Amino acid sequence: MEVRFRDVDPFDCWIWLRFAHPPGQGERNYVEAVFDSWFVLGKLGGFNAENLQTHEAGVELSWMAYEADEAERALPALMHNLTSFSYQAEWARCWVDLGTSDAIALDVLINALSQLDRDVVEIVELVIGGQNDDWPLDDQEDSMFALD
Repeated sequence: MEVRFRDVDPFDCWIWLRFAHPPGQGERNYVEAVFDSWFVLGKLGGFNAENLQTHEAGVELSWMAYEADEAERALPALMHNLTSFSYQAEWARCWVDLGTSDAIALDVLINALSQLDRDVVEIVELVIGGQNDDWPLDDQEDSMFALD
């Protein structure tokens, strides 16, 4: 799976997937479950790079002292919105407002989609941001910063 980044606006970000063939309903269900799970974690503040205590502790986690006060001092890092998927031939897309979540959210998504590519459905390309010339973008009414 090739991963490409185009112009990324965290508050108005399209994510595109190109499959080896048009995905069937079962494959679509897997892809959408990955994105739904990813979004729920983001909505609950799971992608907050300001509080990565276990990651920073390294390999030895036994008897680690987790600092709840340190976690409480971290600024919120919350995703705001995710639309349903749209499909067109071998392409799929969705729109996300990443809000104040940190870029680790994209790493987690890329890791999950890489495994999905190996185990379930062949994803040729993951494109984050920008637009495809042959599939015009819709205005996002759900954007917190929509210009009306």
